[in-house]
Amino acid sequence: MSHHAWVLEVRPGYEDEYRRRHDEIWPDMLEALRKAGVRNYNIFRYGLTLFGYFETDDLQRTIDALKDDPVNARWGDYMAPIMKIDIDTQRGFPFLLPLQWHMD
Repeated sequence: MSHHAWVLEVRPGYEDEYRRRHDEIWPDMLEALRKAGVRNYNIFRYGLTLFGYFETDDLQRTIDALKDDPVNARWGDYMAPIMKIDIDTQRGFPFLLPLQWHMD
């Protein structure tokens, strides 16, 4: 299992809308994440900064599955107007933070 994190931003004024959309996350989006191998997915917010953390057994398989998933594409289009997302063009996925330390 590998641990991964990202940092993104909510656009100013959309904090409540971001929260509402995740409170009402589509069941098929949750299923797409599970099918892609995502586990223990958490998103934290501090001001406009979002910090996401997830685990997977195979990061490349997860990225490939999500890149090809139509539900994930719809979710991305739905969230794009209220978020700033920096994509790593080599992976076609948000930039992931390098793990510095882990305690079991």
